[in-house]
Amino acid sequence: MNKEKEIRTLDSQIEIRAEGDDGENQKIVGYALRFNSESDNLGGFVETIEQNALEGADMSDVRALINHDAHKVLGRNKSGTLKLEVDDFGLKYTIDPPDTTYARDLMESMKRQDISQSSFAFQIDYENEGDTWEYNEDRDLYIRTIKRFKKISDISVVTYPAYSEASSTIAVRGLEDYKSELEEQLNKSKLLIELDL
Repeated sequence: MNKEKEIRTLDSQIEIRAEGDDGENQKIVGYALRFNSESDNLGGFVETIEQNALEGADMSDVRALINHDAHKVLGRNKSGTLKLEVDDFGLKYTIDPPDTTYARDLMESMKRQDISQSSFAFQIDYENEGDTWEYNEDRDLYIRTIKRFKKISDISVVTYPAYSEASSTIAVRGLEDYKSELEEQLNKSKLLIELDL
């Protein structure tokens, strides 16, 4: 099973919150992922994330970025400028952005609601049955359930959703593996039936 990094986007409102009496200290607050919520169609499959999928996940050094660009760092949990909180809804983040041109530009675009989506980069814990696949005949699509993350690499404020065919390539490979396993099981079943005859 492929262990590469995947990226997904959540179309969820991101807020800018002012803290303190002067209202000057602004934070970016949003959700990187939500539990038990079905994704858009990712090219023949949809995903849901189980409530306990983050238990045991490595979130020891997560960066907050703009569009997953390592040159545009907004915060880092190791330094205390990014706070991550797992609650009943999902993975909530609070970013204390730097006083840089790109951060100020981003916040201005967010205030205008030109940018309003969050994304996260992750790895699945395949060694501990991190995901399952199931075909839904009524809907004619596959459902992937993420049961356990291995690592969350970064969370990002993004301009475009990552729910596209290109960003789901790794998951599509997992789907192809699942289809191959089903076909192999079907062929074995056919062989056993023929041998019984």
